[in-house]
Amino acid sequence: MDNSSKNMSGVYNIMPTPFNEDETIDIQSLKSVTEFMLSSGLHGITVLGVLGEAHKLTDAERDIVLSAVIDVVSGEIPVCVGTSHPSTYGCIATSQRAIDLGASSVMITPPKLMRPSDAAVRDHYMTLADTLDAPIVIQDHPSSTGVYMSTELLLEMADSESALRNIKLEDEPSPKKASDLLSQNPAMKIFGGLGGIMFLEELRHGAVGTMTGFAFPNVLVRIYDKFNDGDLKGAEELFNRYCPLISFENQKYINLPLRKQAYYRRGIIGSPTARKPHAPIDQMTLDELDKLLSWADTQGDK
Repeated sequence: MDNSSKNMSGVYNIMPTPFNEDETIDIQSLKSVTEFMLSSGLHGITVLGVLGEAHKLTDAERDIVLSAVIDVVSGEIPVCVGTSHPSTYGCIATSQRAIDLGASSVMITPPKLMRPSDAAVRDHYMTLADTLDAPIVIQDHPSSTGVYMSTELLLEMADSESALRNIKLEDEPSPKKASDLLSQNPAMKIFGGLGGIMFLEELRHGAVGTMTGFAFPNVLVRIYDKFNDGDLKGAEELFNRYCPLISFENQKYINLPLRKQAYYRRGIIGSPTARKPHAPIDQMTLDELDKLLSWADTQGDK
């Protein structure tokens, strides 16, 4: 099935799912953060990823979140939806539901297996590509999935099926793996991730964009635009200036609550609530976040 995406590129922000203090979905904040994304000049948004706490939502809540986002976006930019599921059957159903609700593409991790094998992973993705009529983004993030996908496996799938050429590459070091893939199949489309911490290096190694939850997406858009306009020095200066904030926000285990705090403290969402269980943030860390947010405000980034 020809469901590749020749036009997928640029900065896709992975959206949080806002909750009220009682952990119910905050629809008004969801609409507000979606409007913020649209105002940031993004090339697309990704919903129901890890940052969106998709694994903590019911199927009915997934529909509510996606429908609200699709309604606000109104076709202005593409919406990629995380549709991973432990089974191929369930992944097809979850993906088709997202497509029916208006998803432009779906992002899918490899299934967690008691004994992972290339054959099982290949069969999973090939079945999805044969069944779904939408672009598929393979999320390669072994530290969270426990599944390592070799360069050889990704190339084999991309060579066999054009729908499997879009990779969200988060297998560190990501720039080298991007180069290895593109040197053998230039038709592949590599998106960075990892909180944006390697964004500039990924672009230099051939990435077409990034999918990450950094709470200042307009900054990533500016870096991307400068790089693609040939202003490499400007892109480097801007990236280096924001590296402390990018790095701080991407701290392991607390990046989700930190990003929600960043949106909350800027008035974009009504509460920083994340669904339990989640790692707590101590007051000193929040104070450090406030200092960085104050600095960002002086740069004109709200």
